[in-house]
Amino acid sequence: MGLSLTSIWLITGFIYVSSSVGWAGFVNLPVEEVGSFLEGAFAPLAFLWLVIGYFLQQQELIQNTQAMRAQANEIARTAEQAIIQSEKLAASETYARQEATLRLAETVRHQLGGISGMLYISSHGPLADYPSGEINSEQMFSEQSKGDPEIFSRKLLEISFALGETTKQFELFYKTEIRARHTNQFIFVFERLMNHVRHSDTDNMLFDSLSGNAHGLLYARMKGHQANAPEQWSDHSKTARTVNV
Repeated sequence: MGLSLTSIWLITGFIYVSSSVGWAGFVNLPVEEVGSFLEGAFAPLAFLWLVIGYFLQQQELIQNTQAMRAQANEIARTAEQAIIQSEKLAASETYARQEATLRLAETVRHQLGGISGMLYISSHGPLADYPSGEINSEQMFSEQSKGDPEIFSRKLLEISFALGETTKQFELFYKTEIRARHTNQFIFVFERLMNHVRHSDTDNMLFDSLSGNAHGLLYARMKGHQANAPEQWSDHSKTARTVNV
C-alpha cells in the first residue's frame, strides 16, 4: 500500500510539473523555490512512511513477543519433561535399590538358616543336651536346601517355648562357648541385615516382614538372653572366629 501511494503521488507530481510549470521552467526556478517545492512535495511522503514504519515496527514487536512467548512455553515444557525424567530416574533408582535389598535379604536368610542349623546341631543329638526327636538334622538340612531357610529357626523357637523356664531357654543359646558363638553370630548378621533394610525400605514393609518371620522371632529371643551371657560370651566380637583371606 505504501509503495502504491508513493507511486501515485510521484506520478501526480510529475504530471503537475509537466502541465503547470513545464520541466524547462522548473529547472530555471531559483534554488529556494525549488527547495520549497520539493519540501512541500515530499513532506506527505515522509509522513506516510513514518506512519508505515510505526505500524511495521509494531507488527515486528508483536511477532517478537509471540516468539518469546512460544520460547517461554517451550522452556516450560522442557522443564516439565526434565522434572518427569528426574522423577523416573529417582523411581528407577529406588526400584533398583529395593531389588538389590531383596536379593541381599534372601541371601542373608540362607546364611541365617545355616547358622541356626549349626546352633541346632550343637544342642541336639545323641551327645547333646536334647534329643533330636523324630526328625533328625539331616532331614532338616535336606528341607533347608530345598528352599526353606527358616526350618531350624522354627524348630529352635518350638524348643524354646517348650522348655518354659528362663534358665533352660538361656542354656539353649548360651550353655557352651560353641552355642554362644552361633547365637552371637546369628544376632550380628541379623542386625546388620535389618540396619541395611531400614535405610533402603522407605515403607518398612520388608523390615516388618523380616522382623515377623522365624529368623526375626528367634533373634528377639536370643537378644533377650544375650544380656545375661557371661562377659567372655557377651557379644559377637568376643566369640567370633575370623579368617584372614
